[in-house]
Amino acid sequence: MRAAIVLFPGTNRERDMAIALRGATGVAPLQVWHRETELPPLDLVVLPGGFSHGDYLRCGAMAAHSPIMPAVRAFAEAGGHVLGVCNGFQILTEAGLLPGALLRNAGLRFLSHDCDLRVARAGTAFTRQWQEGDVVRAPLAHGDGNYVADEATLDRLEGEGRVAFRYARDNPNGSARSIAGILSENLRVLGLMPHLEDVVDPLTGGTDGRKLFSGLLEALAA
Repeated sequence: MRAAIVLFPGTNRERDMAIALRGATGVAPLQVWHRETELPPLDLVVLPGGFSHGDYLRCGAMAAHSPIMPAVRAFAEAGGHVLGVCNGFQILTEAGLLPGALLRNAGLRFLSHDCDLRVARAGTAFTRQWQEGDVVRAPLAHGDGNYVADEATLDRLEGEGRVAFRYARDNPNGSARSIAGILSENLRVLGLMPHLEDVVDPLTGGTDGRKLFSGLLEALAA
């Protein structure tokens, strides 16, 4: 599986993501600076967490207009797999690759703690090693994770099976319908707020996130 992690000024989760990907594939992912305008041949593009461009304007708004983003958009439109976590999810919505937006948490406080996620859609490249209804543990760390969309968009996401994960035991940031992660129409782009890349090793708190990355390897190596 050929993977690349896109770096923006303020990205700070690239190392965690690289460890998770290398653990699943045995190969270190490429790192692509946001000023580049082309992507090499790839199977997966990852937009990791952090505070791109200092979170000025809206979170992810400036990164969505980086020189690399037309190539990321073209990759997604050609059927490539894209994973955006936390700030990466924000960038995907700002770039129009996923619907809706991520606003300030309902309590107007930065959240940094573990949460429980329920798998709402199994069988995708990202969720193939889980069953629908499985509950997994993951850290979250964000100030703008409150997922919002109009009712018609929310109904469409539900009807098309594009809600990938929901908050299972509470709704820490006030997201509409407890949504924690959504998929694109072709199910090949995933935006997710909690950091499953941080739970791939028992030494760092657990292994609940391993199935995301081993499932991707399984799907993309087929």
